[in-house]
Amino acid sequence: QVQLVESGGGLVTPGESLTLSCVASGFSFSNANMAWFRQAPGGRREWVATIPPVGEAPHYQNFALGRFTISRDDTRRMVFLQMDSLRPADAAVYYCKYTASSFWGRGTEVTVSS
Repeated sequence: QVQLVESGGGLVTPGESLTLSCVASGFSFSNANMAWFRQAPGGRREWVATIPPVGEAPHYQNFALGRFTISRDDTRRMVFLQMDSLRPADAAVYYCKYTASSFWGRGTEVTVSS
């Protein structure tokens, strides 16, 4: 079955960078659309970015454009989210997602505070 394990979250100060990682199993990863979502305390889960299979361009939510970079390593079955110039509004639990599945992992928490 689909398994997704996110890691890399933590506490950073505004302006700093953080890279999130996700290890996937249970499906054909190289053919999969993968995405990152986030959910702030008290907020709804929202889409951040999607990366199609290799060779196609990724897509970003407006707030992520120019600051976040989604990437993948099919050999290691991993997807990454490089986050730069972090803001307090970016604080949330971040989830990676295999878009063809309803499965959600536990996420990894990002805190941005001075």
